[in-house]
Parts: sequence; C-alpha cells; structure tokens
Amino acid sequence: MADLAEERVDDGQPRLALILLFSVFVVATCGLIYELLAGTLASYLLGDSVTQFSTVIGTYLFAMGIGSWLSRYIREDELLAFVRVEVLLALVGGWLAAALFLLFPYASDFRVALYGLVLLIGILVGLEIPLLIRILRHRFALRELVSTVLTYDYVGALVASLLFPLLLVPKLGLIRTGFLFGLLNVAVAIALLVVLRRERRMRLELVAALLSAASLVAGMAWAEKIQRWSEVAFYNEPVIYASSTPYQRIVLTRRDNDLRLYLNGNLQFSSRDEYRYHEALVWPVLGRVANPARVLILGGGDGLAAREVLRDQRVRSVTLVDLDPAMTALFRNTPQLSALNERSLTSPRLQVVNADAFRWVRQPHAAFDAILIDFPDPTEFSLGKLYTESFYREVARLLKPEGMMSVQSTSPLVAPRSYWTVASTLEAAGFQARGYHAYVPSFGEWGFTMAARRPIGDAVRLPPNLRFLTPASERMMFDFAPDMARVPTPVNRLDNQALVRSFSQEWSHYEG
Repeated sequence: MADLAEERVDDGQPRLALILLFSVFVVATCGLIYELLAGTLASYLLGDSVTQFSTVIGTYLFAMGIGSWLSRYIREDELLAFVRVEVLLALVGGWLAAALFLLFPYASDFRVALYGLVLLIGILVGLEIPLLIRILRHRFALRELVSTVLTYDYVGALVASLLFPLLLVPKLGLIRTGFLFGLLNVAVAIALLVVLRRERRMRLELVAALLSAASLVAGMAWAEKIQRWSEVAFYNEPVIYASSTPYQRIVLTRRDNDLRLYLNGNLQFSSRDEYRYHEALVWPVLGRVANPARVLILGGGDGLAAREVLRDQRVRSVTLVDLDPAMTALFRNTPQLSALNERSLTSPRLQVVNADAFRWVRQPHAAFDAILIDFPDPTEFSLGKLYTESFYREVARLLKPEGMMSVQSTSPLVAPRSYWTVASTLEAAGFQARGYHAYVPSFGEWGFTMAARRPIGDAVRLPPNLRFLTPASERMMFDFAPDMARVPTPVNRLDNQALVRSFSQEWSHYEG
C-alpha cells in the first residue's frame, strides 16, 4: 500500500502541472514582496522601522495562519478557488502601495487601513499554498509533494528578498513594484484559465482577471502621477520635484517664494528661515575655534551648512560626508538650489564624499578643527545609530584637542527627553556638552548641542553680516526656560536605541 501511495499519478496534464509548480514560485515571490511593501511603507509614513516591520510581519504571518485554517472550508473545485484567490490577491496586493499613499493624507486612523490591508493580503496568501497542495496531490507522489512545494516557496522568497532592495525599489519605486507583482499574480490566474478553457466554463473568472490586469497596467502607467497626487495632498503644497533614491524619498515643494525640502515626508528646511537654523548650527562653533582651517560636515547634503562654513575665510578645506549622491547632485546641479546654497557644493575648498558616515568615521583621517553634525532626526534605528555613544567616540578621534563640534538635536520644547539624551550620550563618549536652542519658525524651538574635550566658554567671535545671530542673541540661546530644562536621560547606545523610542513617543504625543 505504501508503494502505491508513493507512485506518481499521471493524469495526462503535464502542462497544467508545470504551471502549478511555477505558480508556487510566483505566489511565494509576490507574497513576500507585498509583505516588504507594507513594512517599508509603514516605516516611511509612520517612522521607527523596527516597530513597523515587526508589527506588519507579525500581522501578516497571523493572517496567513487564518488563511491556511480557512482553506479547509473550501469545498468547491480547488482550481477554481485558487484562480479566484489569485485574481483578488493581484488586485489588492498590486494596489497596496498606491492605496496606502493615497489614503495617508486623508485617513483619520491610517493604521486601521494599513493593518486591514495587511490582514486581507495575508489571508489570501495563506489560502494559496494549501490550495496548491490539494491540487497537486493528484499529480505528484506524497513524498515529493511537500518537498517540491516548499523548495519552490523558499526559492521564491529568496528571490523576492534580493530583488526588493537591490533592484525593485531603486529602479521602479514602491508603487510600480506593487503593480508589477500584482500583474504576476493575475498572470498565473490567466495561464490557468487558458489551460482549463476546454474543461470548464470560466468566462466570469477570465473577465475578472482581464479587468484586474487592465487596472494594474493602468496603475503602472500612472504610478508617478499617483505618487504626485498623494504627495500634493500630504504636503498641501505644490510639488515641484520628487524622486526616490535607494536611501530616501526626496520631495521639493514651492509656494510663492518658499522652497521646502522633505526627506521621507519629514521637513528638512524652508528657504524662508533656514538661515536661522544653519547660522545656529555653524557659527557658535566656528566663533569659538581659534583657527578652523579644516572643517568636517556629517550630513548636510543640501550644502546649506557648507555655505555658512565657507563664508569664514579662515577655513581652508571642508569635507562633507553625505550618504546619498542623488541629494548632493541635486543641490549642486539645479540652478535654483545651488543659488540657495551659494554654489557651496562646487567650491574648490569643499570635498563631497558620498558614504555612510557611520562607517566613514571609523576609517583613518586627519583630524579636524571643527565638526558639524547635521543628520535628519532619529525617526528610525538606521538614523538613531548616528546619535549613539559608539558613533560619537569614533567622531572624537577626528576632532583636534582644541576643536569643537555641534550636533542638531531636535526640539527641547517638544521632545525634551530626546533632546537631552544627545547631551548625555556625548558626555558618555568623553565630551563636555553644552546645549543651546534657537527659534526657527518652520520648526519652532529647535535644539543643538555643542561638544568639546575642554570647557566651553561664552566668548565667541561672530562676523558682522549674519542675518540672525548677534553676540547678544547668541548668548541668549544657552538659556533654557523651565519647560525645556535638562531632565535625566539614558545614554543612547546601539543595543538600546533609547533615543529613537523617546523621539517617537514625544513627537507622536505632540502631533496627535
């Protein structure tokens, strides 16, 4: 009896069996792509990538379990049921990224939409493999069946995990990636319908598959416009430039004479008042260094901090380390943007290095007289590592004994625990830290932290032609009102990322 059970059943349909096996590979690839899309979008729109990916993956796997459990109640023709699942999954999964982008500006509770779609897609994906196993059990011996299905499933997952970060997101973007894999799902359904056309009347399913395919092709063609519509609604400002790079989404808006830069949805500057921020970041440090001949800027790919530094004729060389070459190229080659930074990125005194600052500071370099750290806020762990004790210890090696540095440190009014965590972390890395703040209308009260290996005094030399800072206003920046006064905070380390958690909590309460 065992030998009989292990025999291959030949039903005379090798083409159908081949399509079904290929379907296992396709559905595994598509399923993981939808999971990665949901996690990436949640991180992009809500921040804190670890939390978002963890909750999305957990919800998705739970939903797959529900789908597997529900498959036992499908009593109809398994092939017909599988085709219907593929058509529905193609439509929902293919439109996932576009739908979430379009819903985000309007949804009162975006998480309900996000996890609702993740649940639905997970349930549909959970139905696929049990249905395929039930279909294939008549075409393969029992011993081969499970190993064959799992092999194709795992290979498909590997392909998806490699393609997504290396090719799909950089080349297609999130929205087009969703549409492409929706088309793959519906292609499986159409292939099965074509093979089965002489055996069953499935005109309704074929029409539904073709309509789904048409909507996905249309979505693919209109992907950039869908992205623009969602961004116009989100920013409530005319979008004049938008581009996805391997590292971030860059958006520029303009209303009247106000040009604004957003990275991953977070405002980086407004041209109306950015000078307040950049003068506060740069001049309290340069004004306290006797001879700032060599200056290092970490971040600041827009060239605005470099603009301020290059105004100091004592500066002989500036090294700017920014991760994204698309960012520095945009602000170097676009006339409107290079005029804003006064062509700082083409200055012969400045060298641009496109590299991960976390790794770059670990390499041997000559020491600098002043270091300016201008990273985006620690909204996720990949940014939070740039505010850790281990990172600051590496930066300390690059600072001369009499040198000084400043770090943008978020708002001491909105997020006091986050703000003072930067000071605690710098002190743990061996610096003496001194906080200060400035009012920037686009951001409100914004904080910075000055650090050095020596006591930081009050004496400062400022050039006379600054638009914001004067010796009197500079002294006032070191005075903190009671609602911004220092509070006890932990040290931000790589293994705890306390800053990312406190930042998320404090800003969510403020924005909520």
